[in-house]
Amino acid sequence: MEEATIRDEELLIRMRNNNEEALAILYRRYWENLFRKAYALLKDEPACEDIIQEIFVRIWNNRHSLAITASLSAYLSASVRYEVIRKIKAGKVHADAFAALANQYQQVSSQEQMEEKELLHHINSIVNQLSTKCKQVYKLSREEQLSHKEIAALLQISPKTVENHLTKALRELRYSLGYTLLIIFLHIF
Repeated sequence: MEEATIRDEELLIRMRNNNEEALAILYRRYWENLFRKAYALLKDEPACEDIIQEIFVRIWNNRHSLAITASLSAYLSASVRYEVIRKIKAGKVHADAFAALANQYQQVSSQEQMEEKELLHHINSIVNQLSTKCKQVYKLSREEQLSHKEIAALLQISPKTVENHLTKALRELRYSLGYTLLIIFLHIF
């Protein structure tokens, strides 16, 4: 079977069965596009190569527990943005990367907007499956930006119960979205 005709979902299944060639196909399929996205922000070839390498190593290492329910393209694009932000925060890239990052976010392509909408839709569907109280606590925390203490007072529950509900909600999101997307989501919202 020709490489280009194998769907991403099939390759992810093969990877879960320890097929290294499936990872190599995904790498060849997405490497150039991901590199361009990273390079547009960092203008640092070695740093961009490291980012892409780290993402694929992480995918391989987490292949058995990785749950990508959005498109793989959206997942990888979000992973690149997260890693670029992480490198900038860690001070491992030049200061002009901040300007490039701001410019990139202002010129988000329609494809990326669609991917972000898809991701937000998926997050909302996961949140809507939570128990009523857990969903309420999550929304007050993430959407209303209330503290644990404020949520506890509003719902007349203990701060520890608030913490438990948030832990459960974030665990569900992490399981469904994968760890990298959860970190991105928490930084954005």
